[in-house]
Amino acid sequence: MVQSQLKEALDTLKDTGVRITPQRHAILEFLINSMSHPTADEIYKALEGKFPNMSVATVYNNLRVFREVGLVKELTYGDASSRFDFVTSHHYHVICDKCGKIVDFHYPGLDEVEHLASHVTGFKVGNHRMEIYGTCPDCSAKEVH
Repeated sequence: MVQSQLKEALDTLKDTGVRITPQRHAILEFLINSMSHPTADEIYKALEGKFPNMSVATVYNNLRVFREVGLVKELTYGDASSRFDFVTSHHYHVICDKCGKIVDFHYPGLDEVEHLASHVTGFKVGNHRMEIYGTCPDCSAKEVH
């Protein structure tokens, strides 16, 4: 699954004329494997051993390229650093108020929301985003003690 997603993503980059550098390949692979919606700094720290000459700016620039071609979504939450999510299917995020952990949540029933919103308002809807906030099981367990 991961290998096919990586191959499709690399093909998308090639099709849009983006050169595949070893750093781009590694950042993309890290994002596909990561379920934690990492920040650019987390990606940089994970890969700096493999690419000692890579800077945080390189990571940001590549994430911008991936976002522009539609491979990555930038998730911004207030003042905190942006987190990056490899785009798969429509999904939503459940976010812990205490530690900031983000977990993907799939709910196909919400696919009709855009159509309904368009129908009711007359808007030409492009996309939507839903976030659910609460306390994750780890933080809840800490509160009990």
